[in-house]
Amino acid sequence: MLFGDEHVRRYEETNGEVGHDWMKGAPCLILTTVGRKTGQERKFALIYQEHEGDYVIVASKGGADSHPGWYLNLVENPDVTVQVKADRFPAKARTASPEEKAALWPRMVAVWPDYDEYQKKTDRDIPVVILERAD
Repeated sequence: MLFGDEHVRRYEETNGEVGHDWMKGAPCLILTTVGRKTGQERKFALIYQEHEGDYVIVASKGGADSHPGWYLNLVENPDVTVQVKADRFPAKARTASPEEKAALWPRMVAVWPDYDEYQKKTDRDIPVVILERAD
């Protein structure tokens, strides 16, 4: 099973032929952010769902009490790059409003049921992030 940097590397090498369909059939994209401390590109393979032409991801960090680094990066700089299979494009990242999250959370749980368990593990409100194509 692919994880972390190896997941990103294989996904990019194969334009998602390896790595797009992940555990339990969950689809993954590659999110590239700019490190808020280093200014360097940081890449992450993340479960997603498409919604009205945008892409939706969840900043769960497995239910940890702190946000994942990639989420802190995109809060600092919402200009990101997204790769879905062979399609690479610039995007603007934003945290879903409470109303949007209420609508999107069940869709994300449908593809990755563990999100509900992650939310139970932490007092942190797990953000849902919308990636809007910028090109």
